[in-house]
Parts: sequence; C-alpha cells; structure tokens
Amino acid sequence: MEMFRFAHIEYLYALAIIPVLIILFWMTRRQRRKALERFGQKEIISQLMPNVSQSRPVVKFIIWLLAISAIIVGIAQPQFGSKLKTVKREGVELIIALDVSNSMLAEDIQPNRLERSKRAISRLVDNLTDDKIGLIVFAGDAYTQLPITSDYPSAKLFLNAVSTDIVPRQGTAIGAAIEMASVSFSPQFEGNKAIIVITDGENHEDDAIGAATAAAENGIIVHTIGMGLPQGGPIPVVNNGQRDYRRDKEGNVVVTKLNEEMLQQISAAGNGIYVRANNAQVGLNTLFNEINKMEEAEMESLVYSDYEDQFQWFLGFAILMLLFDFLILDRKNKYLKNIKLFG
Repeated sequence: MEMFRFAHIEYLYALAIIPVLIILFWMTRRQRRKALERFGQKEIISQLMPNVSQSRPVVKFIIWLLAISAIIVGIAQPQFGSKLKTVKREGVELIIALDVSNSMLAEDIQPNRLERSKRAISRLVDNLTDDKIGLIVFAGDAYTQLPITSDYPSAKLFLNAVSTDIVPRQGTAIGAAIEMASVSFSPQFEGNKAIIVITDGENHEDDAIGAATAAAENGIIVHTIGMGLPQGGPIPVVNNGQRDYRRDKEGNVVVTKLNEEMLQQISAAGNGIYVRANNAQVGLNTLFNEINKMEEAEMESLVYSDYEDQFQWFLGFAILMLLFDFLILDRKNKYLKNIKLFG
C-alpha cells in the first residue's frame, strides 16, 4: 500500500497558467490566419510559401505545455510513501477552546486579544512532539474547528483561518465549549486529557463551572487563560470606512473587561490552573509545563514513512519535451519534405 503526496502542493497553483497560455496561443493563431486571408486565397498562399507548416507550431506549442506542466509538478515535489506502519507514541491529548467573540478584538493586549491568542497557540503547536491537539472556537455557540490530531501543520493552517466572523452568533458560551471539548477526545484514548479555555470571560452565558466539574469527574483537566487586562479596553469597529469603537445605546464607548473571578472558578472546578495573560506573555508556556508533568499514556498512530521523491521523472520528461521542441522546426525541411516513409 502506497501513499502519494506533494511536499509543496502550493506550487501546483502555477498550473493555472496553462489555460491562459492556450487562450493566448489561440488568439495569436486566429489573428495570424485573418492577416493571411487579407493577402489572398489560402491555396495560393500555400503555393507561394511551400515550406510553411500549419501544424508544426501547434505541435511545438503542445510540447511546451507538457514541458511547463511537468516542471511545475516536479517543483511541487511528488512523493510516494512506501510503508505504512504503526508507531507507538507517548503523549497527552489537548483541546484548546478559543473565544472568538467580538470582545476578543480589544487591544488592551497587543495587537489584540484574539491575534495574541492565535500566536501563542501557534508557538505551543511548535513545541508539541508526541501529543495530539484539537481546536474548538466559541462565541454564542461552540464549533469544532479542528478535530483531535497529531498533524501539526494542519493545526496551524486551521488556526490561521480563525476570526470573529466564523461564528454566526455572538456571546461567550464557555460551558458549551467545555462540553464539546469533553466529547472530542479520541474514543479509545485512556491517557491524560486536558482542555485549555482561552477567553476574556465577558458576557458569560451558561453553566461553565458545572461543565468543568463534569469534565473533571471524567478525568479531564480544565485550565483557563484570561485574555485581557483588569482595566479592559474598547472594541474597535469600522463604520463607513472610519475606525471607531463599539458604543452602547447612549453613544458611550463600551469597555470590555476581563472576568477573572469566573475563570478562576472554572479552572478550580476543572482541577486545573488559571493564568492571566498580559503584554509580556500569554501563559501557554506555564500551562505547557503543567501538561508535561502529566503522566503520559501510550498512543498508536498509523503513519506513512520512507517518502521517496519522484520529481526527477517529471523533470526528465520536461527535458525530453524540450529536446523534441529543439528538433522540430517551425518550417518544413525542404530536403526531407518529399520523403514518404509509408508510401
């Protein structure tokens, strides 16, 4: 059983140039044909230019398209994974519940609470080795952004797509996020599990303490990180192209503040710890040290190994096509045109 992949699949977007070249070639040929028609009849022009070939430019163009396509595919570095094996790994399963409500756009933590959280999570992913990670986003409701996985590049890709626009309803449903995270771990995994809730805790809506307590009863530790400073900050908005801040019905600027007491109660109920972020550090490193102290359980993962590069075949094909292009002239060979190999 083999697994095929591209090491740099993003380079395949360059194949979009192929239809563009086809259109340009067709337009050029069409203009050339119209120009010749203005000089006279096709049969007469053919007799005047007996060595001009109508088909060879088309053949050469097709050869160039094949060569360009092969080069692009080769640069994308196609690979075959020749072995599928089960790897024994030691690690924990970790699910991050990230608040994406509008209050996370406050800039009391630079550049803003949400962006700073995403950067910290990205650095956490870089430090993972044998652990699995999942990502849940929440505002008025909770949604799975990334199922539990050990595919760290995919985790960072999904993380980059997170914004306040990906949820339809605003709010801060921390309890719903913890409940969803609690049932999102691998079904067969019996090792240590942890949930990290990253939020400012404002406009808290449901029974998050009850959800954390239920998670702890099932052996899941719930940590919390408070995003925001005690004095809080306004929420930036753009109105008619102008930057402003969210205001209440009376026109006063709304200041969003960290609900630190609530987050401390949630972490206490979940047998975890609470860390408050600031402009110097977010606190994920502190929690990561706690995670490293957890007893690691054995996990099994099916992975493809021994990926072998296959780009040389495509580059070799491209060189062969360019050699054919060199040998095929645009014009008929006046010494060979009368030779008929097949009678």
